[in-house]
Amino acid sequence: MHLTLGSRIRRSDGDPALLLFLVPCALLLLVVFFLPLGIFLSRAVLDPEPTLRHFLRILEAPEYAGVMIRTFRVCGITTLCCLVLGYPLAYAITTASTALRLTLIALILIPFWTSVLVRMFAWMALLGSYGVVNRALLSLGIVDEPIRMLFTEGAVVVGMTHYLLPYMVLPLIAVMSGIPRNLLAAAEGLGASRFQAFRRIFVPLSMPGVAAGCLLVFIIGLGFFVTPALLGGPRDIMLSQLVEHEASERLDWGMAAALATLLVGVTLVLYGPYARFGLRQGAPHG
Repeated sequence: MHLTLGSRIRRSDGDPALLLFLVPCALLLLVVFFLPLGIFLSRAVLDPEPTLRHFLRILEAPEYAGVMIRTFRVCGITTLCCLVLGYPLAYAITTASTALRLTLIALILIPFWTSVLVRMFAWMALLGSYGVVNRALLSLGIVDEPIRMLFTEGAVVVGMTHYLLPYMVLPLIAVMSGIPRNLLAAAEGLGASRFQAFRRIFVPLSMPGVAAGCLLVFIIGLGFFVTPALLGGPRDIMLSQLVEHEASERLDWGMAAALATLLVGVTLVLYGPYARFGLRQGAPHG
């Protein structure tokens, strides 16, 4: 009976009648997402006439290259921070009791329940010249004058890490929960230490979760606007801020579209290797 049911499910996957259910969703995405996005991105080569000068400006002007390098650097550091913090946290959650696991997951999801503006203003209150951190350092005598922490690249990394940490932890939890713990027990029974079993068995099996988490954090970080605008300084402008500046202040929609096209291209370039990696590793489907 199990084989019969499985064969029916496989046959139903290709049923054209079932594919009709996807038509309304596909039309909605086409009208409200892909069509407006395509019209906007087309300005990169059609504004004001068919041209590639916007992309040539990006390659030639050093200020654009500096913004792109800064954006990739900040996103890379944020991804690394989220991985360093998120991996042991996800491992602790998957090995905890059910009640503790639910509590920890709820605490991780709290950022999703709070406005990004509220969180960023909270960091401004903490990192300001006369904020909580500087006042504590001054009262303890550790420093003689306030340390400049706000409106720096470090503050941007802290704010982005705080916001994006759940995007690293949740994919790791999903993958780690599916790793059979008896594999570790078998390795220890064959003479491996607990650390060796963790390093040679658990870590490789968790790589699809690491790849998924790093991809999510890095790609979402590329489009950050509020966090660098509030926590960063004039020299810490990122690519999304540059797109907004070109469109709203300089009214150069062609350049804004070219920069946005660059963001979309980076996203696709990053997703391609991950898709092949996930399929090769047999990443679990969520």
